[in-house]
Amino acid sequence: MRNAIAIGLSLGLLAGTALAQQSPHPAAADGPQNGAINSSDKAPPADPVAGRNSFTQGEAQSRIEANGFTNVSGLKKDDSGVWRGQATKNGKTVQVSLDFQGNVVTR
Repeated sequence: MRNAIAIGLSLGLLAGTALAQQSPHPAAADGPQNGAINSSDKAPPADPVAGRNSFTQGEAQSRIEANGFTNVSGLKKDDSGVWRGQATKNGKTVQVSLDFQGNVVTR
């Protein structure tokens, strides 16, 4: 009788351990699934995206210049969190914007 109880307890512990190893959560996907991050297959937006912008003025200017613009001036962050100013590209002065995602948009 004692052996039957001991065997039953042992089997119960083994089954509990096996169940504890199975995760109720699916495996993580490879790479980010956030469209704001994983956007290599999408064209940049036609308008800057409003949102909390953590770029400093210097970082915003550097990002805009890295996109081929020169003479970046008048950069100011608006109420939507978008850096806006003027810049020159291909000999033309344009209105330029940088959103929180790093998108450079011209008008």
